[in-house]
Amino acid sequence: MGEGEKFQLGTVGALSLSVVSSVSIVICNKTLMSTLRFIFATTLTSWHLFVTFCSLHVALKLRFFEHKPLEKKVVMGFGILNGISIGLLNLSLGFNSVGFYQMTKLAIIPCTILLEILFLGKKFSKRIQFSLVILLLGVGIATITDLQLNVLGAFLSFLAILTTCVAQIMTNTIQKKFKTSSTQLLYQSCPYQAVTLLIFGPYLDKCLTNLNVFSFKYTTLITTVIILSCLISIAVNFSTFLVIGKTSPVTYQVLGHLKTCLVLAFGYIIVHDPFTWRNILGIMVAMIGMIVYSYYCVLETQQKIVEVVGQVSQARDNETETLISVENTSAILNKRPPIWNKDKD
Repeated sequence: MGEGEKFQLGTVGALSLSVVSSVSIVICNKTLMSTLRFIFATTLTSWHLFVTFCSLHVALKLRFFEHKPLEKKVVMGFGILNGISIGLLNLSLGFNSVGFYQMTKLAIIPCTILLEILFLGKKFSKRIQFSLVILLLGVGIATITDLQLNVLGAFLSFLAILTTCVAQIMTNTIQKKFKTSSTQLLYQSCPYQAVTLLIFGPYLDKCLTNLNVFSFKYTTLITTVIILSCLISIAVNFSTFLVIGKTSPVTYQVLGHLKTCLVLAFGYIIVHDPFTWRNILGIMVAMIGMIVYSYYCVLETQQKIVEVVGQVSQARDNETETLISVENTSAILNKRPPIWNKDKD
């Protein structure tokens, strides 16, 4: 199996793990929050990150991966930014309607593209842009029901979009710049994310729910579901870094909207959530957008591979021609008759 095939297989595995783990944790957390009334989302996320760090520390001790030192300032800033973006997304949901929150999530893709074009010089073809428009249109039809706007909520949404985009772009650039794996980056940034949310999480949850997470009555069932959620989060956090590292922040966001559609479908099938023809139409349009996006991504990747192979082949041909030219010149010089010195004769 060639390197290209191994990379494609790894990418498919990362995408599959991300979808399965994310849909699983949404169903688990929905049970925890809707049925069991544990509604402290930010604090729960901090526990997720803490458990993820502990599991990675055990994996490091068992030598499942190697520790690679990174610049402390970079990792610290990256981890804190990730924690802040999670908190801002939860605040955005708390201070906005569900429809406006969905608009916030949809805005992450165009914002990410804009930032990558402006600061990284990345180019997106019109075909990719067209497929993303179809995708966003479909998800918008399926999820946006109301758009109640308020100044504080809009400001929080703007900050949430900005920090999320920058954090996801950093996830990709740090892995490529420092040649580090997703596991190594996650292991080193997790403590900073967890501490940030452990400090601010209970306060944010109290602002949003008027309840104290520490005075909540924890039954055996609630504790069991929390532990299950934390265990699933290990796969969620790992696959997030893996997908962004292997693909791009935009592809990760596209995958996120696929998860949204799957969650809507599972919600209807499993817990019989209200489902309308508008939801069905939106999911179908979104799926078409995802298929078109995936097709064009694969097509453009193959074109880039052909171009790289062609450039390498041309470089080798030029080197060969140069070598042959040198050898022919040497042969001509060797065949010339010797020049005798008349004085010596």
